[in-house]
Amino acid sequence: ARIALLYDSGRLFAPGIHPSASVADSVLLGAGVYVGPHAVIGERSRIGENSYIGAACVIGRDVEIGQGSRLVAQVHVGDRVRLGERCTVQPCASIGSRGFGNALGPNGWEEVPQLGSVQVGDDVEIGANTCIDRGALEDTVIARGVRLDNLIQVAHNCHIGEHTAIAACTGIAGSTRIGARCMIGGA
Repeated sequence: ARIALLYDSGRLFAPGIHPSASVADSVLLGAGVYVGPHAVIGERSRIGENSYIGAACVIGRDVEIGQGSRLVAQVHVGDRVRLGERCTVQPCASIGSRGFGNALGPNGWEEVPQLGSVQVGDDVEIGANTCIDRGALEDTVIARGVRLDNLIQVAHNCHIGEHTAIAACTGIAGSTRIGARCMIGGA
């Protein structure tokens, strides 16, 4: 793995903001950041130095992305999400969307506001088309060193412990707690 990394030129980039990107005036961009075509970064967000925000990524308000992180393309990061340092988020992942919070009322289903957010630790990888819902009251937590494959659903208020690896097509129900260094097979 370490030798192969030396030959991985796909991670090289020149810093700068593409002319078609929309970056709010209140955003703080660290040195060496790249913001790709049609990317959007919302008010008061902070992007750590040497981070890569790929084409068509949408980053909400009050988001913090740690240094050296890489959002490949078309990644959605919801309001108030905290993404640690050196994280990689593959295409079309969604972090911090509304969870499946509904209550049956007298006239049918009523939306339960999801007031929490998502906290992602350092050195986490999130696979393509993976969805991590924000918490209902508290935050959904993905701890340091976690590896999430493609096509995983992490529901609201889950807590995934350090260095856990989860394979593709796994669905994790709301408020589930997974310990450190667990390995969960596909589906």
